[in-house]
Amino acid sequence: MERILTGDRPTGPLHLGHYVGSLRNRVKLQNEYDTFIIVADIQALTTHWENPELIRNNVREVTLDNLAAGLNPEKTSIFVQSMVPQIAELTVLFGLYTTVSRLKHNPTIKTEAKLYGFTDMTYGFLGYPVSQAADILFCRANLIPVGEDQLPHVEVTRFVARRFNELYGDVFPEPKALVSEISRLIGLDGNAKMSKSLGNAIYLKDDPKEIKKKVMSAVTDPARIHKTDPGHPDICTIFAYHKAFNKVEIPEIEDSCKKGTIGCVSCKKNLIKKLEEILSPMRERRAEFDKPGLIEDILIAGTDKAVEAGKETMALVREAMHTNYWKER
Repeated sequence: MERILTGDRPTGPLHLGHYVGSLRNRVKLQNEYDTFIIVADIQALTTHWENPELIRNNVREVTLDNLAAGLNPEKTSIFVQSMVPQIAELTVLFGLYTTVSRLKHNPTIKTEAKLYGFTDMTYGFLGYPVSQAADILFCRANLIPVGEDQLPHVEVTRFVARRFNELYGDVFPEPKALVSEISRLIGLDGNAKMSKSLGNAIYLKDDPKEIKKKVMSAVTDPARIHKTDPGHPDICTIFAYHKAFNKVEIPEIEDSCKKGTIGCVSCKKNLIKKLEEILSPMRERRAEFDKPGLIEDILIAGTDKAVEAGKETMALVREAMHTNYWKER
């Protein structure tokens, strides 16, 4: 089977944007691919190095979110990045031939540096696309389900793999990105993508009361004052959510909105119902896995498998680079 590598930075709970951007594809493809899910704690520390306890607390929560979304630990390997030493080894090696100029021109790096207010980027932050390449290539993954904003990082990975193969011999595949049909979900405020840092997200673990509160307060069409006013669904946050989670009713909702025969409150209530159909089973699965020791056992088993994959890759790397100095041992 070909391999998938994807995952999350444990900087907080996962939300609906993560679900449509990558999680939904992970669940769909786990039966077709040998799937590795990385809990990228080192990457999280590139922006939260002063608060490592935050990362520790979120490793478990992010794992729970993945399992709640429908990942089967018997079919997928969920592992902790920092516990796989071969990723660190590859990060060092890949950094030897990846230029600073290539990293500085990465549009995602530029955007995130601005978001976090980094006027003078740290070595770790600037180089995290190299670390991400190691995350992907340590298991020689073929396919990467990602959101659109991660495409520049996948291109760095493809470069890293291609350049290694040119220099030393064929070891790595050039992985392809799999972008969801809806790779970016607008935030509840209507002004940016759904984001933990912007506080405009619906989280996978939110209870029905919280979901109702958030949806009912979400921004809609600002030009629509009265229920009977003709609406403009293309600029409405709620309509964007219907397109992501309620495709069957889209033609009817769009027509009714434009004619002014459906109000925003009714449209929001309909969305709440659709979201509950998705999130209610997630809460049930979350409760099944949220037991003492179970998440830790799942992470240990997944990490053990990741380490074995890493050892196989590093054996090939050392052979290609002629650095297997004590091969007989």
